[in-house]
Amino acid sequence: MNSTLTIDLPPSTLVFSKDNGGQFQSASLWRARWQVINSIVPYALLWFAMDRALAIGYWVMLPVAFLAAGFLVRIFIIFHDCGHASFFKSKRANNAMGIFTGLLNMTPYRHWRWQHALHHGTSSDLDRRGIGDVWMMTVQEYLQSTRLERLAYRIVRNPLVLFLIAPLFVFVVQHRFAAPTAPRRERQSVRRTNLGLCALVLLMGTLMGFKSFFLIQFTVLAIAGAFGLWLFYVQHQFEGSYWARTGTWCYTEAALKGSSFYKLPRILQWFSGNIGFHHIHHLSPRIPNYYLQRCHEANPLFAAIKPVTLGASLKSLRFRLWDEQRRVFVGFGHLRVVR
Repeated sequence: MNSTLTIDLPPSTLVFSKDNGGQFQSASLWRARWQVINSIVPYALLWFAMDRALAIGYWVMLPVAFLAAGFLVRIFIIFHDCGHASFFKSKRANNAMGIFTGLLNMTPYRHWRWQHALHHGTSSDLDRRGIGDVWMMTVQEYLQSTRLERLAYRIVRNPLVLFLIAPLFVFVVQHRFAAPTAPRRERQSVRRTNLGLCALVLLMGTLMGFKSFFLIQFTVLAIAGAFGLWLFYVQHQFEGSYWARTGTWCYTEAALKGSSFYKLPRILQWFSGNIGFHHIHHLSPRIPNYYLQRCHEANPLFAAIKPVTLGASLKSLRFRLWDEQRRVFVGFGHLRVVR
């Protein structure tokens, strides 16, 4: 991104410059190192605690797993920022940390980075959906689809499937295979990650027992995945969101209106690595997570962005389809009106 960016945000014009938020596009080594320490070290200690708790019983281990899942989400944000080359100043450091944290999240770093870059370039574009986003149909598309397609869509959009089954499928199964259109290096990253995971499983299984390892790993991953997918869902499918066809799509509107300002309680904001300031992140992915809040507060014009509170975000559970004519999300009950 250029050092000065003019963003259309009616009725005001926001200028994002070095003196007005742009200074946060430069990484801080000590902040990055401290975040690595306060995220990965506690996560490792919690694994030790979960192993000991599991020896007593699964339900004794489960509360510790919830805490560990919070740290795993925070580690994923580090992974995410490395993919944007924003966490460290050094490209080599970003890649090394991205590969390492990718193993902890069972995610191939380079392949995910490639897909996520496509997501940023097409976010809120109705004509370019399908990569790195949650499956979403418009009302018209749903009405024109086959019965089998409608059934599949309804199953996928069911909250139990979307937030409990889908995250495990994505991290455990989908990430084990490269996309057909992935470049050669990205495809290699999937294979190398799979080999790294095999080595990690053998090591942990030998140290603590395979049964204990898999029970802990999948429990933590399921909880973290549910929270992470919920964050991603609310960040792009919320009341007042922006979606447009390619001909009228605007990058800055997609960032500021199609990506939510998810105002979370302080503890959840910490565990989610400030990613609730998603409008800032989509506006400039080169801003590391530890600067997102400061960037938001540095420019008073960001006050024009209406926050989505934790309570208000629960409305998103009812969203199923995008109504292009009204430019709002609707539930399946809306179909009785348009038919």
